[in-house]
Amino acid sequence: MIRYFVEDVEFQVPFPQKTRRWLNTVALAEGFQIAELNYIFCSDEYLHKINVEYLEHDTYTDIITFDNSEEEKIISGDIFVSVERVEDNARSLNVIFQDELARVMVHGVLHLAGYLDETDEEEENMRRLESHYLLTRI
Repeated sequence: MIRYFVEDVEFQVPFPQKTRRWLNTVALAEGFQIAELNYIFCSDEYLHKINVEYLEHDTYTDIITFDNSEEEKIISGDIFVSVERVEDNARSLNVIFQDELARVMVHGVLHLAGYLDETDEEEENMRRLESHYLLTRI
């Protein structure tokens, strides 16, 4: 089950049902099943506070993913997304907001499927997977 929540911003996920189907398809393609996945869309400041409090990073970011899974191959987690950061990134990358939002959303699913992006090689692989799955959007 994929659910969407909003904290301190006005926001609606574009095409929420299609997005749920797409993200479930991505998880299945990676050998996972989504049990419970919560997307919490929020402001830069809201996500910054989470970044400082839980990760001890005093930086702004577009996404923070918390893995709540207790079983192998089952995705359960909370994904916080800064709508403001996604908007800024879309502008700076010269892409439409919906495409950047989809990239960030699938990025979180890929983290929950075990992919990291801490090294240059891992980051390159993550970007390749994001691009691949963006092409599969319904």
